[in-house]
Amino acid sequence: MKKAVIQTGGKQYVVSEGATLEVELIKEAGKSLDFEPLMVIDGDKIQIGKPLIAQSKVVAEIIENDIQTEKVTSIRYKAKKRVHKVRGHRQHKTVIKIKKIS
Repeated sequence: MKKAVIQTGGKQYVVSEGATLEVELIKEAGKSLDFEPLMVIDGDKIQIGKPLIAQSKVVAEIIENDIQTEKVTSIRYKAKKRVHKVRGHRQHKTVIKIKKIS
């Protein structure tokens, strides 16, 4: 089974063909994406890029774009001062499916 390490949104992900994963929001209009992998694992053969592997690419398709994750709340509270501040944030994500590692 082929596996690859790709980088998107400042994070690195280990992916294999047919895998579905949520990544940071990708603002591209197309349905297909190409990533240059950092590392490719094919059985016993391992290729490590410096920093990328130029002759290899990972093809992915966008399943859903601009979905929101669950809300994360942060609270700032000062005891006995009647001061409190509640903030909420929902991160935007893109769901992609890995089609091919070549």
